[in-house]
Amino acid sequence: MRCILVSLVAVSVTAGALASESKPATQATIEANQALYKALPFQDKKDFERAQKGFIAKQDVVTIKNDQGNVVWDLEEYKKYITQDAKNPDSVNPSLWRNAQLNLINGLFKVTDGIYQIRGYDLSNITFVEGKSGWIVFDPLISQETARAALDFINAELGERPVTAVIYSHSHIDHFGGVRGIVDEADVAAGKVQIIASHGFTEHAVSENVIAGNAMGRRAIFMYGALLPRNEQGGVNGGLGQTTSTGLATLVKPTLIIEKTGEEHIIDGVKMVFQYTPGTEAPTEINTWFPEKKALWMAENSTNTMHNILTLRGAQVRDALKWSYYLNETIELWGDEVAVKFQSHHWPMWGQEEIVNYFKLQRDMYKYTHDQTVRLMNQGYIGSEISEMIQFPKEIEQNWSTRGYYGTLRHNSRAVYQRYMGWYSGNPSDLNNLPPADAAAKYVEYMGGEESAIEKAQKDFESGNYRWVAEVMKHVVFANPESKKGKALLADSYEQLGYQAESGPWRSVYLQGAYELRNGTPSAGGTNTASPDIIKNMPPEMLFDYLAVRLLPEKAAGKQYAINIDFTDLDEQYTLYIENSVLNHTTKLSDKPNVTLTLTKESLDNIQLGIITLEKAISSGKIKLKGDKEAFKDFVGMLDNFNFWFNIVTP
Repeated sequence: MRCILVSLVAVSVTAGALASESKPATQATIEANQALYKALPFQDKKDFERAQKGFIAKQDVVTIKNDQGNVVWDLEEYKKYITQDAKNPDSVNPSLWRNAQLNLINGLFKVTDGIYQIRGYDLSNITFVEGKSGWIVFDPLISQETARAALDFINAELGERPVTAVIYSHSHIDHFGGVRGIVDEADVAAGKVQIIASHGFTEHAVSENVIAGNAMGRRAIFMYGALLPRNEQGGVNGGLGQTTSTGLATLVKPTLIIEKTGEEHIIDGVKMVFQYTPGTEAPTEINTWFPEKKALWMAENSTNTMHNILTLRGAQVRDALKWSYYLNETIELWGDEVAVKFQSHHWPMWGQEEIVNYFKLQRDMYKYTHDQTVRLMNQGYIGSEISEMIQFPKEIEQNWSTRGYYGTLRHNSRAVYQRYMGWYSGNPSDLNNLPPADAAAKYVEYMGGEESAIEKAQKDFESGNYRWVAEVMKHVVFANPESKKGKALLADSYEQLGYQAESGPWRSVYLQGAYELRNGTPSAGGTNTASPDIIKNMPPEMLFDYLAVRLLPEKAAGKQYAINIDFTDLDEQYTLYIENSVLNHTTKLSDKPNVTLTLTKESLDNIQLGIITLEKAISSGKIKLKGDKEAFKDFVGMLDNFNFWFNIVTP
């Protein structure tokens, strides 16, 4: 009997795990990067001054290991080749190189009286606010190991203080995953530590990668460059930070929920006012105003880059219009008073006038993307056309904080189009078009065959037309996955596009694609199931929805089952119905179930975590079955298992 384990994935890999067959930048790439260098105000050094302001101390070596001795975070890999005085290599976009230099300014910093940040210990920042009796921590990083290292560092420098409260700004894992590295859940239960988050936090934090978790996890390998070598022709920067840590992600449930803008709370003697911003950068998110310090914590609603309206790993499309609305509300609420703003990525900014101008540019970046995409959409243009036409005005284009290190105007405009219009372009030819491999075969045939297509594409490559070469060679590779010349030329074109990319994720996507074309799809890399805390906080309804997407219709065809499930520790009962090759669940119990399962939620969690097998749970009485046991076995046999390492750049 196959286990019903939920195969959520968290990618834990050794940085630079993939060997590289990289090639140098071509003359066309060198010229493209030089042109951008001339077009942007590199003489402006204000960000470097801001990133170093308030510096207190740093550790000479920032290499963090877990209890087993495995490295989960290593800033030293980047410091070997990214230095503050080095000019960008030919193989790195100069603007992305600048962003990497800024993100490598690491250590402990004073933001303002009583507020400190440690930067460079994960993709995100961890912030410490002095409370009356201890530290109030904002966003405890991804991994418990990195969060613990940061807490130890600040205590060593500024004096030992307990953590009295933790505030999760939003429901993405780099803002809560390290919590068990700095607090004990027993202290939370005893009321010694408060955990504060906004409405719906736990549900969104757990569900973020459940339904589409396998596909999103595989694509995250491309987006974050976790497997790329750390060198000038590999991983350089993730846009928001260098990359993601790979320790244990944890979660402790909030004890105080923020439900509306204007809520005021005194946390360990520190007065805070919250702005509730649902549907912006995350489904649920809060900014925090410190009225006594004139300091504004912006969570991830404004960072020093253009953010994603749709992430390349996949997610629901965000609302650019709502995002701009909440940024405008921030200006109206505290723009007249603010003296410093800081956030969960990058470096702070000081000075009321500069901060308000910054907020206006952030607001208008999203508003412009929305408005101009919709304008062109209403003129009849489709997403790919709009992404080629839309351009920022000079005020936004020439500002460092609105450059596309993470999101880009190209894919954000397509995301706005997708939000309103969906996948269909409106052209009848796109309504029932051929899938990639079938279309590729006909494209190559019409091109005069594989050799002819490669010969023509080679000339375009030599002319620097890498976008077009990538388009043509994609068809050659999908028509013939064994084409060595086709894959080699496609990899070369991806590589040059990666070298030119200003966006960290775009660079990673292109270079990971080049690697897989040259070496094949990886089959390993430390992939493991979701952390125990994520599993334990998954409500039964979420599990049942996940099982429904795993149902194999050919195995469920013609079958009708009712399965009652009684969770004794939750005092909750459900019925699963399988009919019409669909799984539904309800709290209205069936009077005539085929089989009834009685168990605790803890037992189910232990099965999902691999602590006990399903068979052992049944034989030991952890799960009690009443009725037709074969019906339950048949149901479990209907569930599909997802292969994480599916092909992306080949069929």
